[in-house]
Amino acid sequence: MWIAIWILLGLAVLVVIWAISTYNRLVALRQQTMNAWSQIDVQLKRRYDLIPNLVETVKGYMKHEQDTLERVIQARNRAVQATGVQEKAAAETQVAAALGGFFALAESYPELRSNENMLSLQEELKSTENKISFARQYYNDTVTQYNTRIESFPDSIFAGSFKPREMFELDDAAAREPVKVSFS
Repeated sequence: MWIAIWILLGLAVLVVIWAISTYNRLVALRQQTMNAWSQIDVQLKRRYDLIPNLVETVKGYMKHEQDTLERVIQARNRAVQATGVQEKAAAETQVAAALGGFFALAESYPELRSNENMLSLQEELKSTENKISFARQYYNDTVTQYNTRIESFPDSIFAGSFKPREMFELDDAAAREPVKVSFS
């Protein structure tokens, strides 16, 4: 009789340990998704900080292209104000399109292509674009892992308070490409 009680007690302890472990794993994944989103936000802020410097650098050269410069700044301002994954992704599509037009137009200014400040900003933007790409990939990988866990049995038993996260996906296929910063 005592052996059966000890076996049942041992099984109950194992179930409790398993339940705590499962819940804690879900909490850790949720925290990883929030951290991954923060990393995207940091890189996007860096990009947004570079854009005004870039525009100021070329203003003197592109006096007749004020509309293009204003589109870049407006897209940047909308992106800065965007909240949430989908709104941020939509804003990023607009920023990428505006920067693409900006760089295409800037190629027609040879003296701008040789400006040291412009070359430095180009390199920083290129580096930032790479970091954004890696941060997006990490975020989407973490969200996939998190969403899979909360939907998979037996973790789904404890996932009642865990809500699925949205992937960071760009709407426009062209916006999925890094901004071209080469003036060659």
